[in-house]
Amino acid sequence: MNPLTSARIRPVMLAAAAVCALSPLLAQAQGFPDKPITFVVPFAAGSATDQLARAIGQAMTNANKVSVVVDNKPGANSFIGAQVAAKAKADGYTVFITTNTTQSANEHLFKKLPYDPVRDFAPLTALGRGGQIMVVNPALPVKSVGDFIALAKSKPGKMSFGSGSSSSRVAGELFKQMTGTYILNIPYKSNPPAVTDLLGGQIDMMITDMATGLPQVKAGKLKALGVSTRQRSPLAPEVPTIAEAGVKGYEMTYWFAAYAPAGTPADVVAKLSDMLVKAAHSSSAAPFYQSSGTEIFTSSPEELRKFQAEETLKWGRIIKGAGIEPE
Repeated sequence: MNPLTSARIRPVMLAAAAVCALSPLLAQAQGFPDKPITFVVPFAAGSATDQLARAIGQAMTNANKVSVVVDNKPGANSFIGAQVAAKAKADGYTVFITTNTTQSANEHLFKKLPYDPVRDFAPLTALGRGGQIMVVNPALPVKSVGDFIALAKSKPGKMSFGSGSSSSRVAGELFKQMTGTYILNIPYKSNPPAVTDLLGGQIDMMITDMATGLPQVKAGKLKALGVSTRQRSPLAPEVPTIAEAGVKGYEMTYWFAAYAPAGTPADVVAKLSDMLVKAAHSSSAAPFYQSSGTEIFTSSPEELRKFQAEETLKWGRIIKGAGIEPE
Protein backbone atom coordinates (compact mmCIF):
# COMPACT_ATOMS: atom_id res chain seq x y z
CA MET A 1 0.00 0.00 0.00
CA ASN A 2 1.46 3.34 -0.98
CA PRO A 3 1.78 6.16 1.60
CA LEU A 4 -0.96 8.23 -0.04
CA THR A 5 -3.53 5.42 0.18
CA SER A 6 -2.48 4.71 3.77
CA ALA A 7 -2.95 8.37 4.72
CA ARG A 8 -6.46 8.31 3.27
CA ILE A 9 -7.50 5.10 5.03
CA ARG A 10 -6.13 5.97 8.48
CA PRO A 11 -8.76 8.70 9.30
CA VAL A 12 -11.52 6.34 8.20
CA MET A 13 -10.20 3.61 10.47
CA LEU A 14 -9.91 6.05 13.40
CA ALA A 15 -13.47 7.26 12.85
CA ALA A 16 -14.74 3.68 12.75
CA ALA A 17 -12.89 2.91 15.99
CA ALA A 18 -14.46 5.96 17.64
CA VAL A 19 -17.94 4.85 16.60
CA CYS A 20 -17.28 1.36 17.97
CA ALA A 21 -16.13 2.86 21.28
CA LEU A 22 -19.22 5.03 21.53
CA SER A 23 -21.71 2.40 20.40
CA PRO A 24 -22.31 0.89 23.89
CA LEU A 25 -23.22 4.35 25.22
CA LEU A 26 -25.45 5.10 22.25
CA ALA A 27 -27.16 1.74 22.61
CA GLN A 28 -27.60 2.39 26.33
CA ALA A 29 -29.24 5.75 25.72
CA GLN A 30 -31.49 4.44 22.94
CA GLY A 31 -32.73 1.55 25.05
CA PHE A 32 -33.00 3.49 28.29
CA PRO A 33 -34.73 2.66 30.55
CA ASP A 34 -35.05 -1.12 30.31
CA LYS A 35 -34.90 -1.99 34.02
CA PRO A 36 -36.11 -0.46 37.34
CA ILE A 37 -34.85 2.99 38.34
CA THR A 38 -33.95 3.68 41.96
CA PHE A 39 -34.75 7.01 43.59
CA VAL A 40 -32.40 7.63 46.52
CA VAL A 41 -33.99 9.93 49.12
CA PRO A 42 -31.79 11.29 51.96
CA PHE A 43 -34.75 11.60 54.35
CA ALA A 44 -37.10 9.17 56.10
CA ALA A 45 -40.31 7.68 54.73
CA GLY A 46 -43.18 10.11 55.20
CA SER A 47 -41.03 13.22 54.73
CA ALA A 48 -42.01 15.73 52.05
CA THR A 49 -39.10 14.61 49.86
CA ASP A 50 -40.17 10.99 50.22
CA GLN A 51 -43.78 11.85 49.33
CA LEU A 52 -42.60 13.77 46.26
CA ALA A 53 -40.30 10.93 45.17
CA ARG A 54 -43.15 8.43 45.37
CA ALA A 55 -45.51 10.71 43.45
CA ILE A 56 -42.94 11.35 40.70
CA GLY A 57 -41.98 7.67 40.64
CA GLN A 58 -45.57 6.58 40.15
CA ALA A 59 -46.04 9.14 37.39
CA MET A 60 -42.92 7.90 35.60
CA THR A 61 -44.10 4.30 35.94
CA ASN A 62 -47.48 5.20 34.46
CA ALA A 63 -45.95 7.07 31.53
CA ASN A 64 -42.93 4.90 30.74
CA LYS A 65 -43.91 1.42 31.98
CA VAL A 66 -40.75 1.22 34.07
CA SER A 67 -40.65 0.42 37.79
CA VAL A 68 -39.31 3.04 40.18
CA VAL A 69 -38.04 1.99 43.60
CA VAL A 70 -37.73 4.60 46.38
CA ASP A 71 -34.73 3.91 48.62
CA ASN A 72 -34.78 6.01 51.81
CA LYS A 73 -31.31 6.66 53.25
CA PRO A 74 -31.84 9.11 56.14
CA GLY A 75 -29.35 10.11 58.80
CA ALA A 76 -26.03 11.85 59.44
CA ASN A 77 -27.42 15.24 58.38
CA SER A 78 -28.48 13.73 55.01
CA PHE A 79 -24.85 12.73 54.31
CA ILE A 80 -25.72 9.02 53.99
CA GLY A 81 -28.19 9.44 51.15
CA ALA A 82 -25.95 11.92 49.32
CA GLN A 83 -22.98 9.55 49.51
CA VAL A 84 -25.02 6.56 48.31
CA ALA A 85 -26.28 8.53 45.30
CA ALA A 86 -22.88 10.04 44.50
CA LYS A 87 -21.15 6.64 44.51
CA ALA A 88 -23.83 4.84 42.48
CA LYS A 89 -23.10 3.60 38.96
CA ALA A 90 -23.43 6.48 36.49
CA ASP A 91 -25.80 4.67 34.12
CA GLY A 92 -29.04 6.59 34.71
CA TYR A 93 -30.62 3.95 36.91
CA THR A 94 -29.97 5.86 40.16
CA VAL A 95 -31.60 9.25 40.66
CA PHE A 96 -31.04 11.43 43.72
CA ILE A 97 -34.31 13.12 44.79
CA THR A 98 -33.21 15.77 47.24
CA THR A 99 -33.47 19.37 48.43
CA ASN A 100 -31.50 22.51 49.18
CA THR A 101 -30.32 20.69 52.33
CA THR A 102 -27.76 18.51 50.55
CA GLN A 103 -27.10 20.71 47.53
CA SER A 104 -26.89 24.27 48.88
CA ALA A 105 -27.08 24.53 52.68
CA ASN A 106 -24.91 21.74 54.09
CA GLU A 107 -21.65 23.20 52.85
CA HIS A 108 -22.35 26.26 55.04
CA LEU A 109 -23.53 24.24 58.05
CA PHE A 110 -20.57 21.85 58.22
CA LYS A 111 -16.84 22.41 57.98
CA LYS A 112 -16.33 19.31 55.85
CA LEU A 113 -18.71 17.24 53.72
CA PRO A 114 -18.17 13.59 52.72
CA TYR A 115 -19.49 14.44 49.23
CA ASP A 116 -19.28 17.38 46.83
CA PRO A 117 -22.68 18.95 46.02
CA VAL A 118 -21.44 20.08 42.60
CA ARG A 119 -18.70 17.73 41.34
CA ASP A 120 -20.43 14.50 42.46
CA PHE A 121 -23.73 15.07 40.65
CA ALA A 122 -25.20 15.73 37.22
CA PRO A 123 -28.23 18.07 37.50
CA LEU A 124 -31.46 16.75 35.95
CA THR A 125 -34.30 19.13 36.86
CA ALA A 126 -35.81 21.14 39.66
CA LEU A 127 -39.04 19.55 40.93
CA GLY A 128 -40.75 22.04 43.23
CA ARG A 129 -40.53 24.67 45.94
CA GLY A 130 -42.62 25.61 48.94
CA GLY A 131 -42.91 27.04 52.41
CA GLN A 132 -42.98 25.75 55.96
CA ILE A 133 -45.34 25.90 58.91
CA MET A 134 -44.56 26.71 62.55
CA VAL A 135 -46.28 24.16 64.80
CA VAL A 136 -46.43 23.49 68.54
CA ASN A 137 -47.97 20.87 70.80
CA PRO A 138 -51.56 21.91 71.69
CA ALA A 139 -50.67 21.52 75.38
CA LEU A 140 -48.24 24.44 75.14
CA PRO A 141 -49.99 27.52 76.62
CA VAL A 142 -49.67 29.72 73.51
CA LYS A 143 -52.12 30.87 70.86
CA SER A 144 -49.87 32.95 68.62
CA VAL A 145 -46.32 33.58 67.51
CA GLY A 146 -46.23 36.49 69.95
CA ASP A 147 -47.29 34.23 72.82
CA PHE A 148 -44.57 31.74 71.90
CA ILE A 149 -41.89 34.44 71.79
CA ALA A 150 -42.98 35.74 75.22
CA LEU A 151 -42.91 32.23 76.69
CA ALA A 152 -39.48 31.48 75.20
CA LYS A 153 -38.08 34.74 76.58
CA SER A 154 -39.41 33.88 80.03
CA LYS A 155 -37.62 30.50 79.93
CA PRO A 156 -34.31 31.08 78.11
CA GLY A 157 -32.59 27.83 77.17
CA LYS A 158 -35.40 25.69 78.58
CA MET A 159 -37.50 25.37 75.41
CA SER A 160 -36.56 23.44 72.29
CA PHE A 161 -37.31 23.11 68.59
CA GLY A 162 -36.76 20.05 66.40
CA SER A 163 -35.20 19.98 62.96
CA GLY A 164 -34.85 17.14 60.47
CA SER A 165 -33.43 19.09 57.52
CA SER A 166 -31.40 22.21 56.89
CA SER A 167 -34.61 24.04 55.96
CA SER A 168 -36.20 23.33 59.33
CA ARG A 169 -32.91 23.92 61.18
CA VAL A 170 -32.17 27.26 59.53
CA ALA A 171 -35.83 28.32 59.81
CA GLY A 172 -35.65 27.78 63.58
CA GLU A 173 -32.26 29.45 63.95
CA LEU A 174 -33.41 32.45 61.89
CA PHE A 175 -36.51 32.70 64.10
CA LYS A 176 -34.29 32.75 67.20
CA GLN A 177 -32.00 35.39 65.71
CA MET A 178 -34.84 37.67 64.63
CA THR A 179 -36.77 37.37 67.92
CA GLY A 180 -33.87 37.44 70.36
CA THR A 181 -34.87 34.12 71.93
CA TYR A 182 -32.70 31.27 73.15
CA ILE A 183 -34.32 27.98 72.10
CA LEU A 184 -32.36 24.72 71.97
CA ASN A 185 -32.14 22.90 68.65
CA ILE A 186 -32.75 19.14 68.75
CA PRO A 187 -31.56 17.53 65.48
CA TYR A 188 -33.32 14.53 63.90
CA LYS A 189 -32.63 12.27 60.91
CA SER A 190 -35.71 13.66 59.19
CA ASN A 191 -38.78 15.77 59.95
CA PRO A 192 -41.31 12.93 60.57
CA PRO A 193 -39.52 11.58 63.71
CA ALA A 194 -39.21 15.16 64.98
CA VAL A 195 -42.96 15.61 64.52
CA THR A 196 -43.49 12.38 66.47
CA ASP A 197 -41.54 13.81 69.41
CA LEU A 198 -43.42 17.09 69.12
CA LEU A 199 -46.69 15.17 69.36
CA GLY A 200 -45.33 13.43 72.45
CA GLY A 201 -44.22 16.64 74.11
CA GLN A 202 -40.48 15.88 74.00
CA ILE A 203 -39.85 19.13 72.08
CA ASP A 204 -41.82 22.37 72.05
CA MET A 205 -41.84 23.65 68.47
CA MET A 206 -40.97 22.94 64.84
CA ILE A 207 -40.90 24.90 61.63
CA THR A 208 -41.42 22.07 59.15
CA ASP A 209 -42.54 21.49 55.59
CA MET A 210 -46.28 21.73 54.95
CA ALA A 211 -46.51 18.13 53.73
CA THR A 212 -45.31 16.87 57.13
CA GLY A 213 -46.86 19.41 59.49
CA LEU A 214 -50.20 20.43 58.00
CA PRO A 215 -51.90 16.99 58.21
CA GLN A 216 -51.23 16.96 61.95
CA VAL A 217 -52.72 20.44 62.24
CA LYS A 218 -55.81 19.42 60.25
CA ALA A 219 -56.19 16.39 62.53
CA GLY A 220 -56.08 18.63 65.62
CA LYS A 221 -52.90 17.02 66.92
CA LEU A 222 -50.70 20.09 66.49
CA LYS A 223 -51.36 23.82 66.68
CA ALA A 224 -50.22 26.05 63.79
CA LEU A 225 -48.87 29.49 64.71
CA GLY A 226 -47.61 30.77 61.37
CA VAL A 227 -46.29 29.98 57.89
CA SER A 228 -42.81 30.87 56.68
CA THR A 229 -43.75 32.26 53.28
CA ARG A 230 -44.29 35.89 52.33
CA GLN A 231 -48.01 35.28 51.81
CA ARG A 232 -50.52 33.01 53.54
CA SER A 233 -50.91 29.49 52.24
CA PRO A 234 -54.12 28.68 50.33
CA LEU A 235 -54.09 25.34 52.19
CA ALA A 236 -54.39 27.10 55.56
CA PRO A 237 -55.57 30.67 54.90
CA GLU A 238 -56.53 31.10 58.55
CA VAL A 239 -52.88 30.76 59.62
CA PRO A 240 -50.97 34.08 59.47
CA THR A 241 -47.47 34.40 58.09
CA ILE A 242 -44.76 34.51 60.75
CA ALA A 243 -43.92 37.98 59.42
CA GLU A 244 -47.43 39.38 59.89
CA ALA A 245 -47.65 37.65 63.28
CA GLY A 246 -44.88 39.87 64.59
CA VAL A 247 -41.52 38.82 63.13
CA LYS A 248 -41.28 41.46 60.42
CA GLY A 249 -39.31 40.39 57.35
CA TYR A 250 -39.26 36.69 58.25
CA GLU A 251 -39.32 34.33 55.24
CA MET A 252 -37.97 30.83 54.62
CA THR A 253 -38.65 28.54 51.64
CA TYR A 254 -37.17 25.30 50.31
CA TRP A 255 -36.85 23.45 47.01
CA PHE A 256 -36.70 19.94 45.58
CA ALA A 257 -34.57 18.72 42.67
CA ALA A 258 -33.29 15.57 40.94
CA TYR A 259 -29.70 14.62 40.15
CA ALA A 260 -27.82 11.68 38.63
CA PRO A 261 -24.32 10.58 39.63
CA ALA A 262 -21.57 12.59 37.91
CA GLY A 263 -20.44 10.96 34.69
CA THR A 264 -23.88 9.83 33.58
CA PRO A 265 -23.94 10.02 29.73
CA ALA A 266 -25.32 13.30 28.43
CA ASP A 267 -28.05 11.68 26.35
CA VAL A 268 -29.22 9.62 29.33
CA VAL A 269 -29.26 12.81 31.44
CA ALA A 270 -31.38 14.49 28.77
CA LYS A 271 -33.83 11.57 28.64
CA LEU A 272 -34.11 11.35 32.44
CA SER A 273 -34.66 15.11 32.68
CA ASP A 274 -37.47 14.93 30.12
CA MET A 275 -39.12 12.00 31.93
CA LEU A 276 -38.93 13.76 35.31
CA VAL A 277 -40.27 17.07 34.01
CA LYS A 278 -43.23 15.33 32.35
CA ALA A 279 -43.88 13.36 35.55
CA ALA A 280 -43.93 16.53 37.68
CA HIS A 281 -46.53 18.10 35.38
CA SER A 282 -48.66 14.95 35.15
CA SER A 283 -52.05 14.33 36.72
CA SER A 284 -50.51 11.44 38.67
CA ALA A 285 -48.24 13.78 40.65
CA ALA A 286 -50.83 16.57 41.01
CA PRO A 287 -52.27 15.33 44.35
CA PHE A 288 -48.88 15.72 46.06
CA TYR A 289 -48.37 19.28 44.82
CA GLN A 290 -51.92 20.30 45.66
CA SER A 291 -52.05 18.73 49.13
CA SER A 292 -48.59 19.92 50.22
CA GLY A 293 -48.81 23.47 48.87
CA THR A 294 -45.71 22.80 46.76
CA GLU A 295 -45.30 24.86 43.60
CA ILE A 296 -44.40 22.86 40.49
CA PHE A 297 -40.98 24.15 39.50
CA THR A 298 -39.05 22.36 36.73
CA SER A 299 -35.98 23.23 34.70
CA SER A 300 -33.38 22.05 32.23
CA PRO A 301 -30.19 20.51 33.64
CA GLU A 302 -28.24 23.69 32.92
CA GLU A 303 -30.92 25.88 34.52
CA LEU A 304 -30.75 23.72 37.65
CA ARG A 305 -26.96 24.04 37.70
CA LYS A 306 -27.22 27.85 37.69
CA PHE A 307 -30.10 27.86 40.18
CA GLN A 308 -28.16 25.66 42.61
CA ALA A 309 -25.15 28.02 42.43
CA GLU A 310 -27.37 31.04 43.17
CA GLU A 311 -29.14 29.21 46.01
CA THR A 312 -25.83 28.14 47.56
CA LEU A 313 -24.81 31.80 47.83
CA LYS A 314 -28.23 32.72 49.25
CA TRP A 315 -28.22 29.97 51.88
CA GLY A 316 -24.71 31.00 52.86
CA ARG A 317 -25.94 34.54 53.52
CA ILE A 318 -28.96 33.30 55.52
CA ILE A 319 -26.91 30.89 57.63
CA LYS A 320 -24.24 33.49 58.35
CA GLY A 321 -26.92 36.09 59.13
CA ALA A 322 -28.59 33.69 61.56
CA GLY A 323 -25.31 33.37 63.42
CA ILE A 324 -24.95 29.62 62.80
CA GLU A 325 -21.37 28.38 63.18
CA PRO A 326 -20.35 25.44 60.94
CA GLU A 327 -20.08 22.17 62.87
